[in-house]
Amino acid sequence: MSELLMKLMEINGPSGYEHNVRAFIIKEIKECVDEVFVDKMGNLIAHKRGKGRRIMVAAHMDEIGLMVKKIEDNGLIRFSTIGGIEPISLIAQKVDIITGKGDVSGVISFRDLAGDELIEELPEINDLYIDTGLRKNELAIVGVKVGDYVVPTHKPTFLGNKKIIAGKAMDDRTGCYVLIKIIQNLKKQKLPLDVFFVFTVQEEIGLYGAQTSLYKIDPEWGIAVDTTNFNDPDLKVECGVGHGPILIAKDSEMIANKCLNDTLQEIARVKKIPIQVKVEEFGTTDASKIMMHKGGMPAAILAIPVSNIHTTISISHMDDIHNCILILEELLKNPPKSCIF
Repeated sequence: MSELLMKLMEINGPSGYEHNVRAFIIKEIKECVDEVFVDKMGNLIAHKRGKGRRIMVAAHMDEIGLMVKKIEDNGLIRFSTIGGIEPISLIAQKVDIITGKGDVSGVISFRDLAGDELIEELPEINDLYIDTGLRKNELAIVGVKVGDYVVPTHKPTFLGNKKIIAGKAMDDRTGCYVLIKIIQNLKKQKLPLDVFFVFTVQEEIGLYGAQTSLYKIDPEWGIAVDTTNFNDPDLKVECGVGHGPILIAKDSEMIANKCLNDTLQEIARVKKIPIQVKVEEFGTTDASKIMMHKGGMPAAILAIPVSNIHTTISISHMDDIHNCILILEELLKNPPKSCIF
């Protein structure tokens, strides 16, 4: 079960560079759906035909990353972030610069750290640089240039046991994995819905893929499958890793559809699947674009709780991922008759 997820996490796919992720997913699902196509934006859309209402289930392929912004004369590389990344999480991390001639390895540092000086203030993004050990002319020879993507080099692994998984790109390759498994599991199942599984691009920098895909699909309602940070257990809040997928009732951009939320919670109750409910102050997902399509439509978010989200290495629980699959499969087999509240 986890081998497929690990393969997904290993693929480099920051926003705007999702083609390798897309190619991998196509191989996994092309025999399980009626139609697979890529739109002009780069979204991968898998259509499982049905006689019922047209609906959309989305997960984004892109991950956070960096991009070369400037190369100093001494060879130090300044970079821009792709998506929200905490600067402190980048310090002393090994990265690969993706060039047309192959990957070039480097380490992220800043002046005080490099010089073993007393660090009195945490650095900002503009203070950080990538050190490859090469000077500017040598970087040109190996193909490094402004605009190249930079990705962390962490390999996925298990922590403690085979249920706690850690690695890069967990946001949102876990969601992509959920969609792939649902597509494979329901291959021979006739559904009472006309389902479009959408693997979106450029979510991390503006939810752009979800927004453009809606014009082609024009669904009646939709679900975003994403990740979310877990709350501090010291605060006695139940939203934690290993306690079930999280239904996000509200985030900074939307209030989820009550009918869909109630349906998802009822499925979890009947099937005795743990589920958590969360009200979020920050961030949003592809669901906020689904909700605002045309005259507006019902949308909801089912998320995998992740520790160290938006860093170079995150932690999640395989049970949460598996339970997300179970809940969504049941929703597609027994959808609500109406989602208007």
